Amino acid sequence: MQTYLGYIEQIKQQLGTVIKGKDEIIEKVLATMLAKGHILIEDIPGVGKTTLALALSKVTNLDYKRLQFTPDVLPSDVVGYSVLTKDGEMEYKRGPILCNLFLADEINRTSSKTQAALLEVMEEGRVTVDGITREVPEPFCVIATQNPVGSIGTQLLPESQLDRFMVRLTMGYPDIKNEVSLLKDRHTVNPLEKIYGVVSKDVIIEMQYEVEKTYIHDEVYEYIARLAAVTRNHELIQLGVSPRGTLAITNMSKALAFMSGRNYVLPSDVYEAVPCVIEHRILLSPKARVSHIDVHQVVQDILTKIPAPQI
Repeated sequence: MQTYLGYIEQIKQQLGTVIKGKDEIIEKVLATMLAKGHILIEDIPGVGKTTLALALSKVTNLDYKRLQFTPDVLPSDVVGYSVLTKDGEMEYKRGPILCNLFLADEINRTSSKTQAALLEVMEEGRVTVDGITREVPEPFCVIATQNPVGSIGTQLLPESQLDRFMVRLTMGYPDIKNEVSLLKDRHTVNPLEKIYGVVSKDVIIEMQYEVEKTYIHDEVYEYIARLAAVTRNHELIQLGVSPRGTLAITNMSKALAFMSGRNYVLPSDVYEAVPCVIEHRILLSPKARVSHIDVHQVVQDILTKIPAPQI
């Protein structure tokens, strides 16, 4: 365990030299990867979404691919396609999705058909082209970005597809101190050129296995289930958390516990995991929207009212 914690601290330290003042985001991204989940980062351009993905691939030595989604991107541009060779045989051309870390940049700017092709691979962990199935390499993680400003030419992900992402994160602007530090760092050299690989992909797989083994007490399981149940019967919520969301809370809580040096989950891990895991899975009722109540307020109210077990 101590060896893994050392690796985690080194990864966080390396990423922190590139992404200034966003330690919480870095921790959530790393925890999601260790929980075998996928990440949706919804934010305005220029706050470091792409830089974070590239830096993560470098410090973890993962095979990294990026695809800029536009209206003319086809499903075959994601999953690959077959071509007829001069010998009369079909040859498969690998799609960029067959990598360890895939960045789907501005996923809301492509067609729903292309979005569906990507989300199918995320869910099933395999690519099928012309009836031949190929497994994605391990580890496998998708980081998708979405720009909430400017809806012209966009195809918003429906709630059923947002549910495929384990977490939704928002990076936000840096504070003045960290923005000054960022400007100084980039005065002469790009910090991305200074970071180095900390772990191999085999170590990431080992840590994912350790996360899976993390123990959860029955009372903590019940706590997670009660939180999800409340979202399904809340007066301000039209669509609550599905069982897939409950599983995501469980896996994210296990990853956060592991990163804290424990092989068991505490209610505090669940409390920390819930907002980023369920806020994008909830659809507010018209009453909430008319009252100008946002989903974050509703989730915080639920966390406050549902007592955590005393373990």
